[in-house]
Amino acid sequence: MNLFSDELFELIDENPLKGLVDVIKIIDLNLNKSVSSSEGNHEVLWNGCILINDVIETYNLNFFGIPLPEATSSISANCSNLINYLADATDAIKEQETCLNIIEIKNRYAHKLKSTFAYEFSQGDIDRIQHLITELREHISQSTMIEEDHKHRLLKRLEKLQSELHKRVADLDRFWGLVGDAGVVLGKFGNDAKPLVDRIKEIANITWNTQKRAEELPSETRNPMLESQIIDD
Repeated sequence: MNLFSDELFELIDENPLKGLVDVIKIIDLNLNKSVSSSEGNHEVLWNGCILINDVIETYNLNFFGIPLPEATSSISANCSNLINYLADATDAIKEQETCLNIIEIKNRYAHKLKSTFAYEFSQGDIDRIQHLITELREHISQSTMIEEDHKHRLLKRLEKLQSELHKRVADLDRFWGLVGDAGVVLGKFGNDAKPLVDRIKEIANITWNTQKRAEELPSETRNPMLESQIIDD
């Protein structure tokens, strides 16, 4: 059974949360609602739930911690367990999607209401981020543990970020994209990825402090992006 297209996997790589939303839609479209425990539903549920579980583990999305059900010899029991897992995963994913949408809406309205609104880094921040990105590019280029395709994507993102780094920026999306990259390498390579993760974490902390100042958030506000990718202390 081939439920999921190459385009979906590309979306997952770029934005795991949006990818999971599409995975759930595809599962729902392919389930036969009139016969919950059919062999067809059994196959759709296993394919879909395994992919959801793999995405959550690969990208270290710790907002959902329920394990994938164990397989039994009963199709009916498996379908029931997988439907419950899917329902819990759907609720968690929708909640996380809502939180991120609220942040996006706030940022968009702030930009509309203040045409001059921008996130502003200090010159010291800019210099430090440039230095950290250069170190990241060197580490990734020399790495023997990162696959060539993944290495190419990471280097391309870093090059793009470095070329667009200015004191005033309209959004911080590219910076937060690095947090997702950190989650991936941490999930794949554990402590071996610490030099990369530490540098990305430092960039993320600088970015979060800039965002807090611009949006007038309390100084003690913790960064939900760092926590969701479990690269926070």
